[in-house]
Amino acid sequence: MSVLVSESKKQIEELLINAAKTAIEKGELCEAELAPFKVEVPADRKNGDYAVNAAMVWARGFKSAPRAIAEKLMANASFDGTFIEKYEIAGPGFINFFLSDKYYANIVADVITKGDDYGKSNFGEGKRVLVEFVSANPTGPMHIGNARGGALGDCLAAVMSAAGYYTEREFYINDAGNQINKFGLSLDLRYQQIYADGIEMPEDSYHGEDIIAHAKAFAEINGDKYMQADEATRRKALVEFALPKNIQGLKDDLGKYRIKYDTWFRESTLHNNGEAARIIELLKQSGHTYTQEDALWFKATDFGCDKDFVLVRANGVPTYVVPDIAYHYNKLEVRKFDKAIDILGADHHGYVPRLKAALTALGVDANRLDVVLMQMVRLVRDGEVIKASKRSGKAITLVTLLDEVPIDAARFFFNLREPNSHFDFDLDLAVSESNSNPVFYVQYAYARICSILRNLQEDGVQKRDCTAEELCVLNAPEERELIIHISALTDEIIQSAKSYDPARLTHYVNELATKFHKFYAACRVKGDDEVLTQARLNLCYATGIVIKNVLDMMKISA
Repeated sequence: MSVLVSESKKQIEELLINAAKTAIEKGELCEAELAPFKVEVPADRKNGDYAVNAAMVWARGFKSAPRAIAEKLMANASFDGTFIEKYEIAGPGFINFFLSDKYYANIVADVITKGDDYGKSNFGEGKRVLVEFVSANPTGPMHIGNARGGALGDCLAAVMSAAGYYTEREFYINDAGNQINKFGLSLDLRYQQIYADGIEMPEDSYHGEDIIAHAKAFAEINGDKYMQADEATRRKALVEFALPKNIQGLKDDLGKYRIKYDTWFRESTLHNNGEAARIIELLKQSGHTYTQEDALWFKATDFGCDKDFVLVRANGVPTYVVPDIAYHYNKLEVRKFDKAIDILGADHHGYVPRLKAALTALGVDANRLDVVLMQMVRLVRDGEVIKASKRSGKAITLVTLLDEVPIDAARFFFNLREPNSHFDFDLDLAVSESNSNPVFYVQYAYARICSILRNLQEDGVQKRDCTAEELCVLNAPEERELIIHISALTDEIIQSAKSYDPARLTHYVNELATKFHKFYAACRVKGDDEVLTQARLNLCYATGIVIKNVLDMMKISA
């Protein structure tokens, strides 16, 4: 929460505790333990800025009715030096507190003073967090699921950073294993088809147009000389030709999507430096492996999993899970990140417990790994779901989506829902310039603020800094409602970081735009009262700062 919100809550807590101690000293209340109580925002702000249940919590200890306790507390309360303007005792003993005009004035001043830093906090205490997201196989272009994962992961990393964590972004390149073998097979067969008839593509190979294009480009450079080479040599040459191009393509596409990674981590690194092999040995030493039919198994059932799984096949080749375990061990134990956060598709739900079980066996606290499971997205046009097949090569890619939909809209829309919810992406809505389009609606609010400031400047009214006393005139209901929402940004960022849900910010800024439009409709900015005009200009300016700060976190242009 913002400093002012935190301070106001602390004032209320201290006021009530001191009032209780005073009442006890006077003999008005008996000696009792002052148990923790809640200072909460009521559902209806007409009932106060905060509602407190202290009298109910302390009723048993004081052996008295809550309402009587509340009355004694307030009779002994001192409001000196606080933001509290008045109080009411409601119902069975709730104490409702109303904050002063100065409190609201200070919030507006605080936003303007902090500017780009408003909303940031030290909640995370500088703990090191690594957010890994997208990590698409470099065997083809990125699909629509990667588009959602990209927007989600990048925004989550920004949220964590704003909440006071040291945060890095990482892409894990699967440049080894079965996917690369299948990539080599597919390239090989497409290359052979250029020079020979009767070469068929297996059902489970890659059928995309990109594979054909790579094979043709390779043939233009090398001709048919690799037709005489052995299969392993030919496939190695094709992969070494095509894979760097695909990886660069991933970097280019994600760069267009405004995503910049701190690290591109290659799976092959774990094989080449021996970390994958070392993990196998460490798991053996843990006593949680066994051999069956010449394969090495991990006893995942020792850690609550429903079944064990193979680490090394009978032919001596490790399964895909070994480098994955090694990779996460590297994140947490080698590079010493306090927390590793993975953004994965919902189809990985069974994979996560196995990975955590292996980390536990290795002596790593598995709670340091958090996985955000993300549901898939359906594209909708004219009310109809667009169906596409990845295998046939007709998948809708990140690039084709961004050719049709503005990047601002794509990033905003993919963060409209919490990660574990299914989501229909309305292509028609995403390109519309109407208030029904949430990103346009928010950007329009910011544009309106800029227009207000510019137009008044042209009329000779220049915004100036206001004193706290001048800002105290902002007491209309619409002004108060807007200021209250502005004050919630810091807490909203912290809650987004705690829940790994950046969608909270899209909801927050959308509601902020609504409250600003409501304020603008009800409160004339330019008027005969110079102080009121300047105070409202300052409120407009502060609102613009908050909108821009949220959109900047999401890498959406204001």
